[in-house]
Amino acid sequence: MSGGPIEIEANIAEESERIFQIEEIDIPFEEEILRNPYTLKSWLRYIDHKSEQPISQQIWIYERALKELPGSYKLWKKYLDLRLKHVDGLNAVRYEKEYFKVNNCFERSLVLLHKMPCIWIDYCTFLMSQCRITKTRRTFDRALKALPITQHPRIWEIYLKFAREVGGETAIRLYRRYLKLEPDHVEEYIDLLLSLNRYDEAAKRLAQVHPEEIKSLKVEPIIRSGIRRFTDQVGKLWNSLASYWIKLTHLEKARDVFEEGIATVMTVRDFTQIFDAYAEFEETVLTHKMEEAAERAEQGKENPEEDLDLELRLVRFEQLMNRRPFLVNDVLLRQNPNNVHEWEKRVELWKDNAEKVIETYTKAILTINPKKASGKFHELWVHFAKFYEDGNDLESARTIFEKGTKVNFKSVNDLATLWCEYAEMELRHENYDRAIEVMSRATVPPSNPNVNYRDENIPVQSRIFKSLKLWSFYVDLEESIGTVESTRAVYDRILELKIATPQIIINYANFLEENKYFEESFKVYERGVELFNYPIAFEIWNIYLTKFIKRYGGTKLERARDLFEQALEKCPPKHAKPLYLMYGKLEEDYGLSRHAMRIFDRATKAVADEDRFEMFNFYIAKASANFGVTYTREIYERAIEVLPDKEAKDMCLKYAELERKLGEIDRARSLYAHASQFCDPRTVPSFWTIWHDFEVKHGNEDTFKEMLRIKRSVQAQYNTEVNFISAQILATRQQVQPPVTGVAQASETATALATTDGTTPTNPMQVAEQEALKQTASASTSGPRTLTFVPSTSHQDKKDVSASQVPSNPNEINMDDDNF
Repeated sequence: MSGGPIEIEANIAEESERIFQIEEIDIPFEEEILRNPYTLKSWLRYIDHKSEQPISQQIWIYERALKELPGSYKLWKKYLDLRLKHVDGLNAVRYEKEYFKVNNCFERSLVLLHKMPCIWIDYCTFLMSQCRITKTRRTFDRALKALPITQHPRIWEIYLKFAREVGGETAIRLYRRYLKLEPDHVEEYIDLLLSLNRYDEAAKRLAQVHPEEIKSLKVEPIIRSGIRRFTDQVGKLWNSLASYWIKLTHLEKARDVFEEGIATVMTVRDFTQIFDAYAEFEETVLTHKMEEAAERAEQGKENPEEDLDLELRLVRFEQLMNRRPFLVNDVLLRQNPNNVHEWEKRVELWKDNAEKVIETYTKAILTINPKKASGKFHELWVHFAKFYEDGNDLESARTIFEKGTKVNFKSVNDLATLWCEYAEMELRHENYDRAIEVMSRATVPPSNPNVNYRDENIPVQSRIFKSLKLWSFYVDLEESIGTVESTRAVYDRILELKIATPQIIINYANFLEENKYFEESFKVYERGVELFNYPIAFEIWNIYLTKFIKRYGGTKLERARDLFEQALEKCPPKHAKPLYLMYGKLEEDYGLSRHAMRIFDRATKAVADEDRFEMFNFYIAKASANFGVTYTREIYERAIEVLPDKEAKDMCLKYAELERKLGEIDRARSLYAHASQFCDPRTVPSFWTIWHDFEVKHGNEDTFKEMLRIKRSVQAQYNTEVNFISAQILATRQQVQPPVTGVAQASETATALATTDGTTPTNPMQVAEQEALKQTASASTSGPRTLTFVPSTSHQDKKDVSASQVPSNPNEINMDDDNF
């Protein structure tokens, strides 16, 4: 079919308009429909008037009427009957286009009249004559979807006729669908199967319909063999066997089959199928019995046996519903008998029945394989013992714990947890000596102590003595209720076994310190730093040195120095900074200042690169406070030599500010000139603003022009280096430069005139400056950085000069916009 199902027949209308003209006798009807276009009677009178005219004129009138009244059932029915009469008797293959036009009319009518069964029946019947099997079947399905269930029998009547005409697999599938609606018509389906030579399925259907008549087949053995063979259909097969006995009215046998199925299935899906069928069976029997009891009551009859049977069935049904959680649990445990979680669920189901709880725990610990347990098997032992403890039966609880400690669990931690729970039970009942005795038994080493703790082939009982969890609990117990000597013995045993953690080292030292064993606590720290390497040793050294200084101060200075030297000997640069600061503070507080300065100087070389700038600042601050600001010149110079460019620039600015405060203007200017090589004017405008303000305040016209010349040279250098171009553009977009006035505007104007957006300068002076910068850059890459400012050759004893005491510059000039 080439067109859509709701396509309007424009070709018919156009043809009609060409061949038909309104006659004089039609004018009254036309005037009437113009006055009342939505009146059905007017259109029907006009149609009756045209009933003797050619078919094309009648179609034209119908199309006009339906355009105005598209939801009129009467109009559509007459129009469709007319179209069906027109093609009646025509060959569906030869006149395919005419049939196609009628199909379109039906599709258009069903847009608004899809709830009318007569139109669906006419359409489906018409399609059956066209040999379009797929379209016909789909139209029948659409009709069943569109119509209410009460109208389905009318559709199924002709749908089954169509199925019988088509035959084959289509007919079988259609009848199977129909039997879901009308299962009583199975005889028709059997006749169809026989006509199609489907004897196997026909026999099955006959066996289901008349099971009591079949004597030769052994149904039960056949179904049971299927249960053993088809493990994915176990639930359905058990239900089929039970249905077989129900149809034979052997209700007790059917009940036995349901019970057997529930007790043997391995999946929850099969269990649900059987249980739902079982519950439905019991409910049906109960309903029937209750209806009989109601009839007897109406008739005034009494039947004690039937009444007793009804009560028994009610009790049995109630018990079945109450047994459901237990039955589901049985299925899951049959799937995996080592599932600890499901055993715990079963205990929870029996929580009000102590005997059943004990029976469940006992069965669980006998059934579960410790190595294959799914879940925390040791917790099952703990809960079993706690059940006896809650019942004030401590002896039975101890017996359970004792038996549990002999189980070869999956991991050592499981057994350690069991021992700890055993001791905690004794503590809850204030049996402190028993708790310590339990832990001492748990930590007894085996005859061969040289065992591999992680070897899974060795029983956990032979490896438990190296369990850190067990020893941690033991030492906490000794600290709480034991003596100092017994606690020290436990800690020493942990260190001997080499299972101590940094936290245990610290706890041991703190314990000795609290009990005034200071030297012993320091020895523990020393043993700890021998056991662990950095970075773990750093934390122990940090605590050790802090406590040592707090304890002895400067009374054992040489010993403290030796400890610091030991700590720093293998310390990586990442952790060196805090130790050097602590070492320097020790010398400042109790030693000599020059020793402290020497330590800080070592720190600037030993710390990590990211800490070096901060270390230099700290060193400079301490040197300035102890020896004056002039002492810091050498520190500044070395910092500028070793620090990266960005941090060297910041250090130059600090050094220049110091020289400015000391009145060393030339030295400060040289520092600015040296730092300028690290500062692109477009990405680091703050540096040039600082130098600009410095020259305005302390310089003259020549020095200011020299600053502008250096700025142009630096900018030209960065413009010719491709690596900086993208970074410059990004930084220029992200940063908002501060507004500048006066000399700043003049300097920017001069820079813009000197260069042309990174192109090679054409001025001879600029070429010479660029050559000098290239030589400087090559020298910096080939060797260590050399300072271009004036170095300090001798230390002068000068005092700090504040900013207010800076000598005035008689040659200071005032630059403003009028000078340019």
